[in-house]
Amino acid sequence: MKAVQVSQTGGPEVLEYRDVDDPIVGPGQAIVDLAASGVNYMDVYLRSGANQPALPVIPGGEGAGVVSEVGEGVTEVEVGDVVTYTGAGSSYAERVAVPSWRLVKMPEGLDAEAGAAVMLQGMTAHYLCHSTYPLKPGDVCLVHSAAGGVGLLLTQMSKALGATVIATVSTEEKAELARGAGADHVINYAEQDFAAEVERITDGAGVQVAYDAVGLSTYEGSLACLAPRGMLALYGQASGPVPPIATAILGRKSLFLTRPSLGTYTATREELLQRAGDVLGWMKSGTLDVRIHDRFPLSDASEAHRQLEGRLTTGKLLLIP
Repeated sequence: MKAVQVSQTGGPEVLEYRDVDDPIVGPGQAIVDLAASGVNYMDVYLRSGANQPALPVIPGGEGAGVVSEVGEGVTEVEVGDVVTYTGAGSSYAERVAVPSWRLVKMPEGLDAEAGAAVMLQGMTAHYLCHSTYPLKPGDVCLVHSAAGGVGLLLTQMSKALGATVIATVSTEEKAELARGAGADHVINYAEQDFAAEVERITDGAGVQVAYDAVGLSTYEGSLACLAPRGMLALYGQASGPVPPIATAILGRKSLFLTRPSLGTYTATREELLQRAGDVLGWMKSGTLDVRIHDRFPLSDASEAHRQLEGRLTTGKLLLIP
C-alpha cells in the first residue's frame, strides 16, 4: 500500500510518500481502509523528533474509513462498518490496523471525512471544558489559537456551557472566524498584549481558566491572566515546550497548572464513546460547526505540515489517500 513514512526526523521534507507493507490484522484489531486522515500538531512533534520516535515510522493518529477485516475476538465492529478513531498510530496510509475498542461507528448522515475531521480535536475540546476545568455559567475562559481546529470547537462548546470566551488570534481574518464561533472578546496578539487586554476586559478580575496549546510564547501571559485559584490547562506546545515552573509562582494566587492529554480522557471505551457520542451527535444536529480548512492528497503531506506549522490554517486539515 501507499503511505507516508519518516525515516529521519526533521522538517516537512522528511515525509516520504512510498510503498510499504500492508498491515496484518491481529487479535483485537480491525483493518480500516482509510477514506481520510486528520493532520494534527502531534504529527509535527513526531516528524521533528520531539517525541523521539522509533524509526522508520508512519505518522498520524486519527482517521476514518471502512472496516475491511477483523481479527480474533473483535466484537465492537464488523466488516463494512464506517468507523472513525483517534489514539492509534500510522494513519498517514491507505490502510491501518486499529485496536477495535478504539473504533467508533459513524452515525447515519455523517461521512468518513466528518469523522476524521472531528475526533481528535473535538474530543480534546470536549475534555478541556467538560472535565479538565468544567465550565459553568458566569465563568470567563481564555482560548488561545481560537481560529484553529481545537480553538473553534472549544469556543463553541464553552459558549454552550454558558461561559464568556476571550479568544486570541493572529489576524483579522481569524478574528472574524472566532467571533463567528461565538467568542465574546477577540484579541489580536500580533498587535496587542493579550495579558493586558484580558486585565482590561475583566476589570482586573482575571479568568477562571486559560486553555493554552501554544506553550512557550504564551504560558507566562496565560498565568498572569488567571484569577485567584484559576487554572492553566497547557494542552500543547506549538511554539515550543514550556520550561519548568517554580511552584512559588503558582502560590501567589493559589493557581492550578495541568498538562492534560486526550489519551487519559479516553482511556476506557465507556469514556471514549461518551465523548465521541457527544461530539458526533452535535455535529450531526448542526449545533457544532466543524470547519475543514483544506484537503490534501496523501502524497502532499509535507505541504499540509508546512501550512499547519506556518499558522496558515483555520480549522482542520485532512489527507485523502
